Amino acid sequence: MDPVPMDHHEKMRLRAAAFRATRLYPGPVGELVSRELLTWEEFGYRLGGNALVMRLVDQVLKSPLERTQEAAA
Repeated sequence: MDPVPMDHHEKMRLRAAAFRATRLYPGPVGELVSRELLTWEEFGYRLGGNALVMRLVDQVLKSPLERTQEAAA
């Protein structure tokens, strides 16, 4: 199976989720999630097993920020 390049919209969703993850999960957890998502975005290809990564993106983008986190952003 040949890797399929991600389109611009998919890459932007990954980047947005990576930035948001550091605000949702302060500390090493958020940093790890952010780095992983940025690595996927930089790689730029959809691989067969990326369902978990895209579910993570969906969850991070849909999770509400606390009021104090929104004010700091």
